[in-house]
Amino acid sequence: MSLHVGQAGVQIGNSCWELYCLEHGIQPDGQMPADDSVGVADSSYNAFFSETQNGQHVPRAVMVDLEPTVIDEIRTGLYKGLYNPMTLLTGKEDAANNFARGYYTIGKEKIDATLDVIRKLSDQADSLQGFLVFHSFGGGTGSGFTSLLLDNLKLEYGKKIKLEFDGAINVDMTEFQTNLVPYPRIHFPLVNYAPVLSPDQAKHEQMSTNQLTMSCFEPSNQMVKCNPQDGKYMACCLLYRGDIVPKDVNSSIQAIKNGKNVQFVAWCPTGFKVRLMFMKYIIK
Repeated sequence: MSLHVGQAGVQIGNSCWELYCLEHGIQPDGQMPADDSVGVADSSYNAFFSETQNGQHVPRAVMVDLEPTVIDEIRTGLYKGLYNPMTLLTGKEDAANNFARGYYTIGKEKIDATLDVIRKLSDQADSLQGFLVFHSFGGGTGSGFTSLLLDNLKLEYGKKIKLEFDGAINVDMTEFQTNLVPYPRIHFPLVNYAPVLSPDQAKHEQMSTNQLTMSCFEPSNQMVKCNPQDGKYMACCLLYRGDIVPKDVNSSIQAIKNGKNVQFVAWCPTGFKVRLMFMKYIIK
């Protein structure tokens, strides 16, 4: 189940669901013309979509924001017929970039309704596998309300199993926690993405595994504004998607270790975890 919280979480989530629909051939109204098994669950996409008896595919997602502007755009947009209206939750007053308002005051007024919708979607699932939470680290809703929501989910739901595409090298969340967070109190997550290209550029670009890997360590590809050269990496997780072979990945990692631009702490020089997924990406 996907949980999209706050302006950033909802906007990113809306784009993600558009891509999910493109990957599986699902139209903006939830219909799937190529589906010849209406009403029959297929694990390749039914982990993310529930299917009604009339063949409509509905995202297993909850979108919540403490003010209505962003979600109202979804309610009136191209994909308005895709979502269950029950799962689009809005308040009347935002958290004004204040963690305390999202956690203690304004957020408290919306948490019960949010948990109620999550319970209903959970009951509809044959086997709830976990939660994917989309949110910002800043902002009153993205930080405060998300923290409140996670505290409640932790109490109501136990550990879940993993969701993944097929791949050559598999890594689960337990391994991430064990190998990539040696000292929770002093680590800071940094998310990078490559390639960052427009659809027109993507059609004319051909990047090697080494180029993709090196791009992930470029400041222009960071999702967080900071300078990694001011510190050192304790660990790194590399997630590859598409036609990637382990040999090329190993060569790229060795090049990083031999270079001087990416510095690791001396007591953890081999802190790399790798995940390869065969599923190719989709260009919108």
